Order: sequence, then C-alpha cells, then structure tokens
Amino acid sequence: MSDLYVSSGFDQASLPPFGPIGIISHTANKDFVRSVSDVLFEKRSARVEKKSNSYVNSPGYCRSDYIIDSALNRYDNGEGTFSLLESVRGHDMFIITDVLARSYSYELVEGEHVISPDDHYRDLIRMITVLKGKAKRINVIMPFVYEGRREKLDSHRESWDCAEMLQKLFELGISNLIVFDPHDGRIENAVPLMSIEYPRCQFKMTAALLSRFDSLKLNKDSTIVVSPDETGVSRAIFYSSHLNLPLGIFYRDRDYTVKVNGEHPIKEFKYLGDDVTGKDILLIDDMINSGNTMLRTAKTLKDKGANDIYCLAPYGLFTEGLEVFDNAYDKGTIKAICCTNLIYRTPELRKRGWFVEADMIPYVARIIDALNLDESIFDLINSTSRLTDLTSQMRIGDLLGMIEE
Repeated sequence: MSDLYVSSGFDQASLPPFGPIGIISHTANKDFVRSVSDVLFEKRSARVEKKSNSYVNSPGYCRSDYIIDSALNRYDNGEGTFSLLESVRGHDMFIITDVLARSYSYELVEGEHVISPDDHYRDLIRMITVLKGKAKRINVIMPFVYEGRREKLDSHRESWDCAEMLQKLFELGISNLIVFDPHDGRIENAVPLMSIEYPRCQFKMTAALLSRFDSLKLNKDSTIVVSPDETGVSRAIFYSSHLNLPLGIFYRDRDYTVKVNGEHPIKEFKYLGDDVTGKDILLIDDMINSGNTMLRTAKTLKDKGANDIYCLAPYGLFTEGLEVFDNAYDKGTIKAICCTNLIYRTPELRKRGWFVEADMIPYVARIIDALNLDESIFDLINSTSRLTDLTSQMRIGDLLGMIEE
C-alpha cells in the first residue's frame, strides 16, 4: 500500500505558532498521548532540518516532549485533585481525554472503583480550572463526546447532560473542542458561539481495511455501502458518495398504533437498495455498543446472498463481550470489524483476528499542529480530498491490473 493511504498530508506549515504547545492526558490514555507527542516532534523536527519557514526557531516550537508534567490523584474517599508540576504560562494547551477509558481504577473503603465517564468529565473540569488564567489558550480533544448519544430531542423528561457539558466548557473559556464523528452533530446547537470541529475517521478506516484485505475492491460492481438503520444514513451516504459505491439502507418498520415501554414496537427491519447477492458489504455505523444491530444486519445480508461483510465504526465499545463476535466470525457472518484507536481497547480485543485498528495518532498530531499554527483545517477534518485520491488510486490500480492481464 502506498504512502497515500496512510499519510495525514497537509505538511506545509508557514504561519507563526499561537504559543508553545503543551499536552495533558488523563491517567488512562497516557500511551496514546505519548505517541501523539512523538509524532508531533517528528513532524516539526523535519521542518527545522529543512528550515521550511522563519518560525521553526520560535521558543518551544520543536521539543522532544510536548507533554506537561502533571498529577491527577484520588483521596481515599474518592475525591480527586489535579495539579501542574511545571509552568504553562503562555502555552497553547491541548487536553486529550478518553471519557470511555475503563483501564484505570482506584481503591475506596468499599473496594475497587473503576473510573467512569462521569469521573473522567469531572477530571477534565479540574484540569481546565487549573489551566485557566495561566495558559494562553485551552483546547480540548474529546474523540467520543461525553453523553453525546441523544436521539429523542423532543423529550423533556430526560437530563440534558451533553448540552450542560458543552455549556460548561464554553463558560470556562475553551477555545476549540475537537470531537471525532459524533453520534449526533446537532449537539453544537447547545453552544452556537463555541468552536467545535468534527474530524472524520472514514479515510483512516478505509485505508486500514484496504491495507489488510487485498480482496476488497472499491468499485460499484463489487461492493455496496449499507447503513444498519435510518439514523446512520448520513454516515453511509458520506462513504457511498466519496467512494462512488451503491447505497443500501435498513429501516425500522414500527407499529405506531401501540406503545410498549414508552416506544412503538418494531414490526420488521426492511432493506432498501440494490441486490447484495455476491457483493462485498461495507456496513457503516458510528459505534459498536453491544453489537446486536450490526450483527443482526450482517446476518440478514448474508441470508440475502452477500459475500464478505466488513463492519466499520470509529468506536468499538463491545459492552457485552467479544464472544458473540467470535461466533459471527467463525460462522462467516462477518469478515472483519474496523475501529479506531481513539478510545481504550482491551488487550483481548486487539488480539482478535477479526479486529482491524485504524491508527488515528498521526491525524490527532496533525490537528494539534494545524490549530497551533492557526491553519485552516477544513480539508483536514473532512477527509474529502483524501478519500477522492484513494478511489482514484484504486481505479488506476484496477486499470493497470487489466492491462497486465
């Protein structure tokens, strides 16, 4: 696979930095943040060697370690405290948080407590309050947005946690919030004056899948993009339009004459789209929670004659374990599941033969680099041009293969 498929692009930086970069991580995602710092150093040290612009010699522009020394501790009763161990005066600070990380725990009087998303959010607020008034600018990179799964916007009997969280960050003076592929982009309506960017993961996931499977052909005669339900149609349309592939949709046919537990029951899942017989499938969703929807859809497609089924979702939570996916893989229901490394993945998951991981570390490093230099990141976060280049290279490869034959 050529460098086109894995590069993050956009390496021409010529603007002055906003300030020295400082990065802070939670305890649970230090390895990810360490790698981001290392990639950032590689990018900037290459510019220093080339003397590509007059700003490469700015104080703090190129450092071997951008991570700020800090401490996040817990008292025996569970209360937390955050402290800086070095100065951040005048820094352009980036806090990288994984609110889903469950790899960190601490001891309470009653026993061990695993850090929850609520704990992570509270820790984030602690960090911001310490940085406020010292750092020149504070940016938050929260790949999976806290409490972002909200579909019933017309309900007044549920808490508005995501809106409250966004408004709190805005009140604290956050300059930029980076969220990757949110479940519902309308969350930004809670803070219309706040800068929120939504980078897409599609290019990296597609490239990772192509790097693993040579048999996957992204052409309209071989592959179909499918959305497992009507709520994810926009994500599937993005893949379909940029990869120039046919689109299929499953939708829930509900019985609106009755309600069961406050909801209209589903009578049938119906498929709309081209015939899937003998076709490979790119099954698109924003996350895999229990996996029931993804696996049910995959089985239905298999029953309709589909060939290999590749499931793509930026976030793999796998809340009900991995065994059900092992069974689906062994039966041939799914070929692979591709997710990003933006959230915590268990060691057991990373060992699975059906799991494909898209490395987002260079992408995150490039976003930090661009924001620090006040570059436009529109093309970077949309991945549109890179997906177009990807399909162009695929078509050229197919044509060369036909000529050689």
